[in-house]
Amino acid sequence: MLQAIWEAAASFPADRRDRLKPIFLDMVALSGDDALLSDWQHRLGSVAAPRPAYPDYSEARAKEVIASAGWDGFLSRARAGTAPFNMGRPEIMAAGARLAPDAATRNRLVSAMFELAGEAGPARPGGDFERGDFGHVLAELAMESCDLAAFDRAAALTVEPDGLRYAYWRARITGNSGALAERIRREGAGDDTRFVRAAMEGYGAILTRGYCGE
Repeated sequence: MLQAIWEAAASFPADRRDRLKPIFLDMVALSGDDALLSDWQHRLGSVAAPRPAYPDYSEARAKEVIASAGWDGFLSRARAGTAPFNMGRPEIMAAGARLAPDAATRNRLVSAMFELAGEAGPARPGGDFERGDFGHVLAELAMESCDLAAFDRAAALTVEPDGLRYAYWRARITGNSGALAERIRREGAGDDTRFVRAAMEGYGAILTRGYCGE
């Protein structure tokens, strides 16, 4: 899989490949396999970049609301779109779902997120601007919790439901991610680094979390 992903970058100009190397090696490092990382560092003539400790804005905002208003207040403010939910509402609600103290609270939040996202399909006049963002974070939550039905429902809300990132996330639940190596080789990256970045972001989740059921 790693070989297929890096081969997709072979046609890029040298400067683009150089920018991708530390990102690729960061992904390899997620495996926790020091020998594998050392091998790829030797092959690429580069090293994994230190991961910057960026503050998690969404988590911080979620914690603030929960501390001041409790879970009912969190949900009511989220539905109303009042501050801080007037900016980055999908991401803050997803952070809240991860902070939920039990399955019932998490399910309440996830259900509200699906409700706010609306149904998949053509955008309604004057609305749905958050739908793709809700779809993305809901797909990630479903991937983390190994919920295939919720994942498929969420991915359908995204702007690229058949995208490579979501294909990897789905494969974490269903297994058989090896088939995606053939997709990478078949479709290739062309001159768009987003293809390779999507593959790295998607497969990174599998390297970090393993497959569901393992």
